[in-house]
Amino acid sequence: MKTFPLTILLLLGICILPLCQVSAQEVPFSRGINLTNWFQASGAEAIQFTMFTKQDFEQIRSLGCDVIRLPINLHSMTSGTPDYLIDPLFYSFLDQAVNWAQDLGMNLILDNHTFDPALNTDPSIGPVLIKVWSQMAQHYKNSSDHIFYEVLNEPHGISDNAWNAIQQQVINTIRETDTTHYIIVGGAGWNSYNNLNAMPVYSDSKLIYTFHFYDPFIFTHQGASWTDPSLVPLSSVPFPYIADSMPVFPASLKGTWIESSFNDYHNTGNVSSVKALLDIAINFKNSRHVPVFCGEFGVYIPNSSNYHRAFWYETVRKYLEENGISWTTWDYHGGFGLFRKGSNEMFEHDLNVPLLQALGLSVPEQSPYLQKPDSTGFMIYTDYIGGGITNSSTGAGTLNYYSTDLPNNGKYCIYWEGAAQYNVIGFDFTPDKDLSRLVNEGYALDFMVRGNSPETSFDVRFIDTKTAVAGDHPWRMRVSVDAASAEFDKHWHHLHIPLSLFTEQGSWDNAWFEPEGKFDWTAVDRFEIDAEEQNLVNKKLWFDNIHFTNQDTAQVYENRVITILNSPFSETVQTYPNPAHDFIYITANANHAMNLNMLDALGQIRLQRNYTPGEALDVSALPAGIYFLYIYYNKELVSINKIILN
Repeated sequence: MKTFPLTILLLLGICILPLCQVSAQEVPFSRGINLTNWFQASGAEAIQFTMFTKQDFEQIRSLGCDVIRLPINLHSMTSGTPDYLIDPLFYSFLDQAVNWAQDLGMNLILDNHTFDPALNTDPSIGPVLIKVWSQMAQHYKNSSDHIFYEVLNEPHGISDNAWNAIQQQVINTIRETDTTHYIIVGGAGWNSYNNLNAMPVYSDSKLIYTFHFYDPFIFTHQGASWTDPSLVPLSSVPFPYIADSMPVFPASLKGTWIESSFNDYHNTGNVSSVKALLDIAINFKNSRHVPVFCGEFGVYIPNSSNYHRAFWYETVRKYLEENGISWTTWDYHGGFGLFRKGSNEMFEHDLNVPLLQALGLSVPEQSPYLQKPDSTGFMIYTDYIGGGITNSSTGAGTLNYYSTDLPNNGKYCIYWEGAAQYNVIGFDFTPDKDLSRLVNEGYALDFMVRGNSPETSFDVRFIDTKTAVAGDHPWRMRVSVDAASAEFDKHWHHLHIPLSLFTEQGSWDNAWFEPEGKFDWTAVDRFEIDAEEQNLVNKKLWFDNIHFTNQDTAQVYENRVITILNSPFSETVQTYPNPAHDFIYITANANHAMNLNMLDALGQIRLQRNYTPGEALDVSALPAGIYFLYIYYNKELVSINKIILN
């Protein structure tokens, strides 16, 4: 066979492994966690940003972690088809997380987790990925070297060839803007280790190859409801296989692939089998001379033994580390998390010590949690949901925690539209609250409310904690709010409702139970705003500054009327084109001058001027993004129009 000098081959652009790949097989980080259910939201407006803080990053680092994988429902953070412009509100949140990681010297993986296990990856997803990643690369190209881009989590139902070609296009797109940051790439088939070898030799020197590991599946996913068929009936499967400890196989799963896996578990449910599967990824790493990273591995908590769970984690973790493979476990808080089953998941009190030890992580001192009565008031919502409170809202319609519709003070207020009867805005206290002292000391629920219809009514209520005592239920204490309390005239109104005025309503616990005087102020699970008496389909509500206080001193600062969809002009005030580029036109049923304020998603005024309908509004100086055009007639706000500039 004819041979050529190496210099000639390189000049011809022919890649010789391992010389054209990154010389080191090491990933620039070692171990960490997935921080789930934070940016996995339906849009930027649905992100509960205060779910995690810089303190959480600090605590994760104290465990001995040097990386956080941040799953992001990235495509939902955009304007959608056709342009997929990323919402500036999303950037405002993510930038803070990026800064926390940079300040702490933590690595942060921006994982495009636009993922639905029930839907196959669309073979035409390439243009969407190119649009979102070109924007992300532009935005973060000058950020810390500790930032990593992960193209897409677990593509599945798409051929290897199709996915590999799409992934190459995304790599090329990112590199047009950003040649600094590492890109994490994975195979089709749910990022399976079996699909690693199907990936081509990508011509990029700063790639990290990823795979996920959840084997044996009937052990790691016993109790999972999202599988097909559901594994909820399967429980107490041990690891490793112990014949005498195997559970009775559920009759409802007979005849399914689960039965075959169960019957073969004596072969697959052992350490040697797990290592043999991991060897597929290890051999890929060694043969390709590329960095390899296990982005997810874990065992679902509800139906598994903690002892066997910890043994599996230790087995997988040690073998990965022995073979130079970095990892992030799935997840931190959640069904696969690092906290004790059924606990409040508090860092100082509830960490799963055997599991941390199995993962080789540092174990901080733990102490029992002692609930004490709240002795001072606290904030439920002001611009953001308060600390120790989780969004537990349910129902249809629009719920926006970051509305810029004339908040009473601060940057944002809550906007609720189109709710069906019994839909709720929910605030779940973690841990449960003892409000008994506040009740006895004259504290009140205090908030601002605004509505567009005098016929509006809703309940504000507390729900206590259902105990194991026979006959106990999650009892409710409520006050109804209607036009007698607030006029719902499109102006803000201040409500100050003493907790002592709340009355027991009863309980819904798969059936209705009438009041029995058993509501427990010492164990309050959550606070809710509830469309109890009617649907709110044609009604709109805004809330601001929801808190508990013993001072009736709150004031209405924003006196302007909100008339977004109830102005006589509202249906005739229109903007076009939208999306726009250089100019916008506004049409209205009145031809006299308007006053315009154009705000970005952070609430900053970017354009302010008088305007006569029909003239061209020059917006060419504004960068691409999402804006809100506030339109005034005679100093009265009559319309807010969402504008997309590209």
